[in-house]
This record gives sequence, C-alpha cells and structure tokens, in this order.
Amino acid sequence: MTSTAAALLQDRLGLSDDELLTTLGADPLSVLGGDLDHQPALPILLTLTAEVGEQVSGDALRRWVRASGRSGRPIDLLLAQDFGAFEDALEDLKDRGFVVRAPGR
Repeated sequence: MTSTAAALLQDRLGLSDDELLTTLGADPLSVLGGDLDHQPALPILLTLTAEVGEQVSGDALRRWVRASGRSGRPIDLLLAQDFGAFEDALEDLKDRGFVVRAPGR
C-alpha cells in the first residue's frame, strides 16, 4: 500500500492528517513511506468508499462523514476504528442516500 492510497482515502473522506493517522493506526513516517502493508483497513476502506462514490458525489461523501446519522457520525466510527459500524453506515448511505434533517427532528 502506498502513501498515494492513503492520500486518496484522505481526500475522498475529507480527513485531516491526524484523523487519517488515527483511522489507520499509523504514524506519519509509515504513511509517507507507503509502509502500510500491515494495515488491512486502508484497502478495505478504499474499496468500500469507492463503491459508494459511484452513487454519491465526492462533496456529499465528505459532508456525510461529519454529519450525524442513525449510527452517529461516521468520522467518529473511523476514529474509533469501528470499521464494521462504518461499513454499516456506508450501506445505509447507499440505500437511503444522504438525508439532511432539520435540527430537532
């Protein structure tokens, strides 16, 4: 896995550097050097988000990551490395689309 793959995930989801490192459980040198072979989450997250990216625009995906949904905020799931719940949230996004509600509803 290369640093390019990490940059692609970062851009696709609008993650900060710290959010990317926390999500991957990696240090900056590992990401910059592309030494992420021990980290299976990166290729899985790239695949899952690419599938959703075919249905949802990139801007909507980046907004969705920070929006509260039925499972909470997807960014919080990533930071907790709860990839199963993140995958479920992505499935919900694929099924329902990006639903925006007024506060308090």
